[in-house]
Amino acid sequence: MIEAIRLFDKYLGANGVKFEAIIIGGAALIVMDIINRTTKDIDFLEPNIPEEVKKLSVEFAIKHPDLNLDSMHWINNGPRTLIRDLPKGWRNNIQKIFEGESLILWTLGRPDLLRTKLYACADREIDYQDCCALMPT
Repeated sequence: MIEAIRLFDKYLGANGVKFEAIIIGGAALIVMDIINRTTKDIDFLEPNIPEEVKKLSVEFAIKHPDLNLDSMHWINNGPRTLIRDLPKGWRNNIQKIFEGESLILWTLGRPDLLRTKLYACADREIDYQDCCALMPT
C-alpha cells in the first residue's frame, strides 16, 4: 500500500491536484510501520473525498493493475460515521504520517486509532491483531 500511496501522490501532482486527509485502518497502520500485512483499501475519515480525486483514483488503479487495487473502492469514506463515536477534541491529536508532493495523510492519535480498531474488531478477526500491534497498555 505504501508504494500505491507514493505513486498516487505523483499521479495527483501530474494532474495538478492536491489532497490532504485523515486516514485510519490498516493502511494507516502500514504507513506508520505498525503492521506488516496487505490491505485492499485506504479508509478516509475526513474530508469527504472530492469527485476529482475519486475520478483520478479510478484512473490510477486501472493504469496500475500490478498494484491489485479495486478501482472503484481502493480509496473510500466507508468509516466516516466513526467520527460521531470519537471523543471530543480528537482532531487535536492527529499526526502526519505521509507528506508527498501533492498528497498529505494524517491519522488519529494512537488512543483514538485503537478505538476505531476495537470497533472494527467486532466484525473482523484481523482487527484484533491490529489492536495488539498498537500495543495498548
